[in-house]
Amino acid sequence: MLYRIIIRLKQLIVYRQFKQLAEMAANVRIDPLASVVNPQRDPSLIKIGAGSCVKGQLLVFGHAGRISIGMDCFIGEGTRVWSGVGVTIGDRVLVSHGVEIHDSTAHSMDPEDRHRHFTGLIASGHPSDSPPGIRSKEVIIEDDAWISFNCIILKGVRIGRGAIVAAGSVVTRDIPEGCIYRNEVRPIISPIRPRGG
Repeated sequence: MLYRIIIRLKQLIVYRQFKQLAEMAANVRIDPLASVVNPQRDPSLIKIGAGSCVKGQLLVFGHAGRISIGMDCFIGEGTRVWSGVGVTIGDRVLVSHGVEIHDSTAHSMDPEDRHRHFTGLIASGHPSDSPPGIRSKEVIIEDDAWISFNCIILKGVRIGRGAIVAAGSVVTRDIPEGCIYRNEVRPIISPIRPRGG
């Protein structure tokens, strides 16, 4: 009984944080383990469509970023969607647990710039100005895609409608619609075969 009360309280606290920092449509489910980070405190930067369920973390950087999640989507436990420019997730997209989606490099390739950025983050949080040397490019995941567990999706990638990304894959290039992507010794993109075909 006490456990249920604690979980319910945690759920209410997390839901309230999401309501303050994101725009949520009707009947969005927010898990007690979910989190939202929006240093800009502008709810229009994070949008969650009707019927979606979020169990992971949504984060926009202090200098920029935008996350749009369509209707009836699932964002699994331990999944992180971090944006410095834009992440768009279509309708009915399943993102399993432990997935990393990043539309930016987050740090400079230059070690001095990277160190200054790091010390600034520790001292005062996400900067409101774009740190030097960060490269960003929008990530787009189209309707009905399925991202299996422990995948990494990097900047500039478009995952086509109905595509499947196999568990543990690292995605650095576009995946056509209706394909299965497996990251092995060399990436393999193969079409999904219809039933009975």
